[in-house]
Amino acid sequence: MTLLDAPIARLDGTPGTLGDLTGGKAALLVNVASKCGLTPQYTALEELHEKYAEQGFTVIGVPCNQFGGQEPGTSEEIAEFCSATYGVTFPMSEKIEVNGDDRHDIYRKLVETPNEKGKAGDIEWNFEKFLLSPAGEVVARFNPGVVPDDPAIVAAVESQLC
Repeated sequence: MTLLDAPIARLDGTPGTLGDLTGGKAALLVNVASKCGLTPQYTALEELHEKYAEQGFTVIGVPCNQFGGQEPGTSEEIAEFCSATYGVTFPMSEKIEVNGDDRHDIYRKLVETPNEKGKAGDIEWNFEKFLLSPAGEVVARFNPGVVPDDPAIVAAVESQLC
């Protein structure tokens, strides 16, 4: 089983796999939250998604409420907030846990990857980013403070385009 085969539902509850969410494209997985100081990153995430979507790239938002209770909403509330406030069009998964005993299987694999500073392990905070190749290989990991339009993220994304 590859990372892309891992089951994860869409935000609306539709069952599927990570591969269903990525659609065979390179993907930037981001654990997101609606009430975080980093929430404005949604703007740059949407811009990145729109800029490279036709070249084989997508952003995947992964709501998580493990950091300061900053994603307390229901799936419907999260979807409405993202659409109305930031115009989000990229796919969103169900709300999951990214750390601890109930960490989702996808994140069990992702946290093995070191970030740009060489540190692997638990997710530090909301908006940590993982770049996956179209084949589902973890290519890069970026700390929450690395903004989506940072040259390092843009270069990593461009290296995975069709």
